[in-house]
Amino acid sequence: MLDDIILLSKQLIKIPSISPLDLNCQKIISKRLKKIGFIIENIKINQTNNLWAYKGIGKTLTFLGHTDVVPPGDLVKWKINPFKPKIIKDFLFGRGSSDMKGSLAAMIIATENFVKKNPFHKGRISFLLTSDEESLALDGTKKVINILKKRNEKIEYCLVGEPTSNIFLGDVIKNGRRGSISATLKIYGIQGHIAYPKLADNPIHKSVNFLKDLINLKLDSGNNYFEPSNFQIFNLFSGKKNITNMIPNSINIGFNIRYNTEITKEEIVFKIKKILMKYNFKYKINWIFSGDPFITNSGLLLKVVKHSINKIQHFKPILSTSGGTSDGRFFSNMNSEIVELGLVNKTIHKINECVKVKDLYILYKIYKDILKNIFI
Repeated sequence: MLDDIILLSKQLIKIPSISPLDLNCQKIISKRLKKIGFIIENIKINQTNNLWAYKGIGKTLTFLGHTDVVPPGDLVKWKINPFKPKIIKDFLFGRGSSDMKGSLAAMIIATENFVKKNPFHKGRISFLLTSDEESLALDGTKKVINILKKRNEKIEYCLVGEPTSNIFLGDVIKNGRRGSISATLKIYGIQGHIAYPKLADNPIHKSVNFLKDLINLKLDSGNNYFEPSNFQIFNLFSGKKNITNMIPNSINIGFNIRYNTEITKEEIVFKIKKILMKYNFKYKINWIFSGDPFITNSGLLLKVVKHSINKIQHFKPILSTSGGTSDGRFFSNMNSEIVELGLVNKTIHKINECVKVKDLYILYKIYKDILKNIFI
């Protein structure tokens, strides 16, 4: 079985499917799923390939994942060609090995094995795969979910294959994620000669106290599942490079808030607009809402995932809501139970991304046990 997982992992890693391109990864997966009775639906939106595949009727478990990867970076620093996977000292190297083509291989082989032994299983097993997770996430899971909702599809359980483990496979699972809001703010002033400040209005100077207020803004105190919501500035620029004698006419500020279930995005926007009103700026702001927070604090899926990890790895996983966002956020308004379980995240997005070969087999066993406990 391990040979099958390695073979499929390598087959997928060989494809340089840099986001939002799929380059036939999903075609390989579709052929395998079709052989074991899955109904296949390919949903292409602009450059993004999406796969919705399902087998059975009734309560649904969806394996959620992506076939796209981030760029490899400096090729000279890689031990191997990142798209020519190779096993070195019990590690499989290659771009996407951990995030998340290795997980996809474990999912597929686990499903094949389960279905062959249980062809008339109860419920419905499904896959939702996209090639737009690592980029803007505009034409991927989000839009497919909207299509499924219009069809009145119901998905009770969503198992996300993102690399959640820290040191040992299964040591951490994500049972929730923070929401994310970004904003680009332009504060206007009056351009002028730097030697005659009274004839200008410096937007940098007048934004200093405003920025202090933003940085010190306490949004909430967090709760049992989430840390307090967090505000961070990610960009700050004004004027033209190497122009030292001119007061600029505007300052551009980019910031992001990772927020929890104690506060809504509407409340966050209101609080920030209130601070802007305090300073009576002339400004323009553009908001980008990436996703709401979600939490699965109980339910069958969480219980089963914890049980399967404990059974196979002989320890109890830590529940966490830390880290960035995932496409699991798009399932939150479907009232699905959402749990994320995948490979070790130590090398994801890095030069020399790799995964323990042994971990691929362990993850396969855990996924197979989850299927067994939900559908038998």
